[in-house]
Amino acid sequence: MSRYQRLVSTSLQCQRFHTAAGRLKSKTGAEHRWLERHLKDPFVRAAKQHNYRCRSAFKLLEIDDKHKVLHPGLSVIDCGAAPGAWSQVAVQRVNALGTDPNAPVGFVLGVDLLHISPLEGAVFLPNADITDPVTLKKIQELLPTERADVILSDIAPNATGIRELDHQKLINLCLSLLDLSQSILRPRGTILCKFWDGREAHLLQNRLMEHFQDVRTIKPQSSRKESAEIYYLAKLYNHGVKHQKHR
Repeated sequence: MSRYQRLVSTSLQCQRFHTAAGRLKSKTGAEHRWLERHLKDPFVRAAKQHNYRCRSAFKLLEIDDKHKVLHPGLSVIDCGAAPGAWSQVAVQRVNALGTDPNAPVGFVLGVDLLHISPLEGAVFLPNADITDPVTLKKIQELLPTERADVILSDIAPNATGIRELDHQKLINLCLSLLDLSQSILRPRGTILCKFWDGREAHLLQNRLMEHFQDVRTIKPQSSRKESAEIYYLAKLYNHGVKHQKHR
């Protein structure tokens, strides 16, 4: 059993929400349904039990347990980092705090348009647009060697409620990150990025396949079943060399 599975299992056994019924009484309609689903969500419970800032931590834990994206000594950029759950996982997995004296010490940099509360072991760039050249310069100044080993992105643009428009906005953000990688991603590096399923996903997939030897589509179990979110995991970056391998 992986650490991710143990965390969820422990939470389901130990976590109890005695106040849930009282909260639900004050809600109606869509709010009631959302809160009821939220309170019953095992990953919400697990996040609270294990002090993660939100349930999304378990998506990265699950992906990393299976695909070994993070390990001690790596430099990581967490794009769309707020509230900081993925950065929490990254700090642990790359040994950013030097907790393991026998392993190399990594580095975690989180970037977001929103405020991010401080996190020991991570450096944050709040109120920063990842697509802005000014932000790129700041990132390069903060990275220990001006380049990262891994770019993580759980970015979600403000939703309009129009599915296709929201899909296009997120695809465009991911394409911007791919452009950014040319300046800050180390050769043989990795990108993990979220997208919402739709007709333009193949454009992002094709662009990733041009520059990475291994591109995989991932739908974590911890992602809500009704959610359109999926992840591309692209490994072995080689700028300027086209590859054609997808799983």
